[in-house]
This record gives sequence, C-alpha cells and structure tokens, in this order.
Amino acid sequence: MLWNFLAAGCRLRSLQGVLVFATTLFCAGLSGCATLERLPAVTYAQAKQADILDIPDARFYISEQKQILDLAIKSAQRRNLARGVSSTRHFIAISGGGDDGAFGAGLLVGWSERGRPEFDVVTGVSTGSLSAPFVFLGRAYDPQLKAVYTESSASDIFEKRAPLFGAIAGDALTDNTPLRGMIGRRVDDTMVRRIAEEYGKGRLLFILTTNLDQGRPVIWNIGAIAASNNPKARELIIEVLLASTSIPAVFPPVMLDVTIGGERYQEMHVDGGTVAQAFLYPPSISLRLAAARTGIDVTKLRTERKRVAYVIRNGRFTRPEESVRLQTVAIAKEALATMITSSGVNDTYRMFLLARRDGVDFNLASIGDDFDVPYKGPFDKGYMQTLFAYGYQKGRAGYPWQKVPPGYVN
Repeated sequence: MLWNFLAAGCRLRSLQGVLVFATTLFCAGLSGCATLERLPAVTYAQAKQADILDIPDARFYISEQKQILDLAIKSAQRRNLARGVSSTRHFIAISGGGDDGAFGAGLLVGWSERGRPEFDVVTGVSTGSLSAPFVFLGRAYDPQLKAVYTESSASDIFEKRAPLFGAIAGDALTDNTPLRGMIGRRVDDTMVRRIAEEYGKGRLLFILTTNLDQGRPVIWNIGAIAASNNPKARELIIEVLLASTSIPAVFPPVMLDVTIGGERYQEMHVDGGTVAQAFLYPPSISLRLAAARTGIDVTKLRTERKRVAYVIRNGRFTRPEESVRLQTVAIAKEALATMITSSGVNDTYRMFLLARRDGVDFNLASIGDDFDVPYKGPFDKGYMQTLFAYGYQKGRAGYPWQKVPPGYVN
C-alpha cells in the first residue's frame, strides 16, 4: 500500500509532506521506531562557530546579511574587471520538480543552440541543483545536462529498502546510493576546476539545502568550495548536491561532519525544496546597495547596466482537479499536492517582487498545458525524454517568457 502511495506522491514532483505523513502514519502503528546513532547536532547558537573544511564563504544562512552582501560586492568587483561595469548581468533560478527537471534541461539546451547568455549568478534547488553546475559552465556541458534527464531511470536514482517496516524505522524508505554515484561521475576534478575558474571571474553558483536540525535554509557557495583547493572540496560539493535532492523520508539525509572548538558535531541536511522551490537571492540583500558600494551610480542602473533574471519552474502552477476519495491517504495526498503547488506560486511571487524592487527584468518559464503526455511513474525514461524534447523545442524556437507570475495584474 505504501509503495503505491509513494508512486502517487512522485506524481506531485515534491514528496516532502507526503512522505512525512506516510512515515508518521506507519510509525504510529509500530510499538516503537528504532533510532540510528548520530553525532550531536549543531544548535542555532553554535551555528556561526561550525567549521566546514576551514573554507571561507563556503555557505551562508539567510540571516547573515553582511556576509552575503560582502560576497556580492567582491564578486561584482571581479565581474566588473572581467566584463566591464556597463555589461548586462544575467541571473537564473532553476527550481525543484523531480523528474520534471527534464523540462528545464531541455529548455536550456535548446536555448543554448539559439544563443543562451552566460549567467552571472546561477541558483539551483533539488532537481535544479543537478542542472545548475552544467548551466553555470555553459554550452560545453549541454551533453551532460541532457544525459542526466534522458538517459537516467528510477534505478539510477534510488533503490527500495526491504523490508518496508525496517526502512520506515531507519532513516529513509529508499537508498539513493545510485544517485550519489551518478553525481560523483559527473562532478569530476575537471568540473571542479572549471567552477573555480569562473568563480575567480566573479560568477556565482549557489545551491540550497535545508538544515533540518535548525529548520532553516542554507545557501552553499559552490564556487568558493571549488576554489579552496581543499582535497575534500569535490566530495563536499557532491554531498551538497545530494543533500539538495534528498527528499526527507524518501531519501536518507546527508550528515555533514563539522567541528566546533575541536569537538565533532553533525548537521542533518535535506532537500532545499523543503523551504523554497526556487530562489534568486535573499530578499535582505539589495542589489542597489551592492552597486553603490562598488562605485556605480544607482540612478543609471536601468539605463547603463541592464539586469535580467530568468526563473525556470520545473512543473506547473496548477494542480490537476481530482474527484478525491473519502480515504485518509487520498485526502492527505491531494491536500499536500495543493499545498506544494501553492508554495511554488508563492516562491515565484517572492522572486518577482524582489526583481521588481531592484529594477531587474523578470522572466518566467513553466510547463504549459500543451504538454499532455501521461505520467507513468517516478523517473520514467520515456516520459523524461518526451518532456526534454518538449522543453528543447521551446528553447530552440525562442521561449515566450512570461513577464509576471500567474494571476498577477499590473
């Protein structure tokens, strides 16, 4: 029964709430759920003391406004030297969406053939985190981006754990070792070196995870990690990408070892989509303030340095209507599907208003109603290949970017 529920949940493209409910439901039926051992968690009060491979600027919490602003300014200064003060700046946010990530991948590859810009800032969440490094490095990595979404199947992502009740009492219902292996094969030493080179030019690659111990998002600065020359940098990047895709209860969390005052602790990181399905940059950061700090006349930003943001929503903005059965699991599944869809809309409005505040040109893409291929199950290769081709044709023909979120009227 639960595996049928899992398959149905995958159709939602975001299983966090669904599987939390399922796990709670089944644990309630057990005499007691066994707990796996772990090192002590890092408390909120200790967070700023936690050391990650001794890499400066490796990551940020949303509340760390000064640190993020300082990074933005330093990156802008390097970018000005590399491209000139007046050149257009391009941002792109790639959302979560599970196997619907094939849409964004196809759109980006098709757009690349038409003439895709080099992005100054690339952000990724969940499945978007798998696409983000390839997009950051440009057209040379399009074949790898395509392969991830057209040559992979469910067996390349996860394995079921048996027996089922044992899996529920553990840390996840499935084992995502295959996904870890796939990420490891793609994120090789050459990719890490290339990311470091682009970071040196002032370009930024951000990946979002959720620190589940503290219940808050973490922005990982992949470029800084790559440029650190730390022998463990590549492994940390792999762990971060895996964590960003690790749907709680479905996939095991990623346990990151940290030190505080010489003592060992662990942080539990899971899918960034737990808190946001996409992001451009923290709302507490003003691009106008950053520009002023780099000596740019903010009154001329709109005319002398255009800034353009693209948001790719790997999914739809409406949930298909359903005649919901009077059954606990069915009610929970459709209610959570509605919540998740609404969350995606809310994230889009947040990014739109942020762009509007800072004078950034906003552009939005999502799966349209003209794509009506039936969904066959999680990570079905045929479905993903068809969706990739759909996105590819849209991108190659020139995608009709939406300038406002769904339902917004000026």
